[in-house]
Amino acid sequence: MRSFRHWTPTYIRDRVAVMRYERANPEAPWLTREITDLLHSWLKPGYVGLEFGSGRSTLWFAARVRRLTSVEHDAAWHATISSRLVERGLMSIVDYRLYDDGATDGQGTRYAAVAGEFPAESLDFVLVDGMCRDHCALASIPLLKRRGWLIVDNVNWYVPRKERSRSPKSRSLADGYASDVWREFHQRVEKWKSIWTCNGISDTAAWIKPS
Repeated sequence: MRSFRHWTPTYIRDRVAVMRYERANPEAPWLTREITDLLHSWLKPGYVGLEFGSGRSTLWFAARVRRLTSVEHDAAWHATISSRLVERGLMSIVDYRLYDDGATDGQGTRYAAVAGEFPAESLDFVLVDGMCRDHCALASIPLLKRRGWLIVDNVNWYVPRKERSRSPKSRSLADGYASDVWREFHQRVEKWKSIWTCNGISDTAAWIKPS
């Protein structure tokens, strides 16, 4: 049974704020507003990126960068986003993959294995916002160029914080990591500069590879 215990006055306020932002910015990725604004300022037309999980972000990135590889596990959604890319003349920018084994959460899937196709330090950014997030995030670390961004959406579901986020399903230190892979990932990026953002509905974090 679905729980509504998180429907506090603060959560309702946050939810209304997010809905207003999304209505006013229908092209913006489904990330926090703060991370989206930072990415908008940071991205350059020559950048090359990878994303696990497609959607608004695919169209948004494709309009701003030189090349994007996007990995999706849902065939119907892949068809929807493909048609939107065609309509906007962006298909030549995006290498758009469909690997339905991403619905399984584990190492060895074609979905997560896409990371192995890229040379070390060849990407300016990676967005992890789909399936097998722990394996995708960990495998993406070596791919980033120096000062590259590794962005994880809904990070509060997977990585604990001393001060628990106000977003629902957030993990505290007592909860620990969602998996051993998430623990390994966090240990490997803990000395990187990080930006952890929260809108009260979900959290998006970015880790920036040291120069």
